[in-house]
Amino acid sequence: MKILALDMGDVWTGTAISDPTGTFARPYQTVKTKELEQFLAEKIEAENIEQIVVGHAKTLKGTESEQTKKIKTRAEELGLKFPTVSWVLWDERLTSKMAAKGRKRKTAKDKLQSHSIAAAFILDSYLIYLQNNKKMQG
Repeated sequence: MKILALDMGDVWTGTAISDPTGTFARPYQTVKTKELEQFLAEKIEAENIEQIVVGHAKTLKGTESEQTKKIKTRAEELGLKFPTVSWVLWDERLTSKMAAKGRKRKTAKDKLQSHSIAAAFILDSYLIYLQNNKKMQG
């Protein structure tokens, strides 16, 4: 089963994808947010995606900002359009900052890639959670 992660923004959405075993996360593509539905329609089937993890940007106090509410609403809408996929909201606090630290954003291409890197951080933390949860249950 492959898992796709989304780091949704107003203009750009970074994506990351897991390997089929759900062990590793890697940056995938950065797409225009207005083209996200088309991207998902193509990639869900082509990549055999069974679950999508959406970065849920709570504030450091754990509350929802206006951006958080927009992302939550958008994720719910996408969940209705793509019901064959399981949708999960996942805490993404500081992942964009972590992605920016990992790269010296000198070019527009680097800035675009930072969105997918942030999505990979989101997915990586989710995969670690799943692995730890399996160990505790097994």
